[in-house]
Amino acid sequence: MTIRLYHFPTPNALKVTIALEEMALPYTVTTVNILEGEQADPAFRAINPNGRIPALVDGAVTVFESGAILQYLARKSGQFCPADEPGRTEVESWVCWQLAGLGPMAGQVNWFARAAGKPGRDPAETSLALHRFRKEVARLFTVLEARLQGRAWICRDYSIADMACWPWVDKYHEHAGGITRYPAVAQWRARVGARPAVQAALAKASASPGE
Repeated sequence: MTIRLYHFPTPNALKVTIALEEMALPYTVTTVNILEGEQADPAFRAINPNGRIPALVDGAVTVFESGAILQYLARKSGQFCPADEPGRTEVESWVCWQLAGLGPMAGQVNWFARAAGKPGRDPAETSLALHRFRKEVARLFTVLEARLQGRAWICRDYSIADMACWPWVDKYHEHAGGITRYPAVAQWRARVGARPAVQAALAKASASPGE
């Protein structure tokens, strides 16, 4: 049974595409164009009641939320997440760190930066929001920088934790003041980005409608 991924080229969808490519799992892609409101279609809402991408259907299994999808794929493939409890909980902690912090904070900066020049926006309000979220993104990059000191990967080995974090670091590092401020993160970013599966996932994302 081939996995079906419901996708649009965002960091959250890219992390799942990277996992599928790394795990060499056969899959097909259905693009849900969120710029056209297709996430509100009842057929898609039956797959993900929250109306967000990504979502994944694998036979009788339906999974939504990117972190849950990554953990499901790691279990299914037996790859990129340790079997022992200490190793597994370490990886899952960093996946949740991305889900709770890095992704939402970088996403908020991106939203307010794009909204800043639009008519009807209060410049003072937008400036305050950008200051708040940029400060938090920089703090999170500092956490990741400390974690990657002397390490090739976020956890013991390359894992779904790296796959979860990389798209957000790759796309939004300017929100933290630029990648050069974080040399260990910069080296890790290049290391992950050079992987053939990551390059394949990026190529597939670029073939889909963009943000």
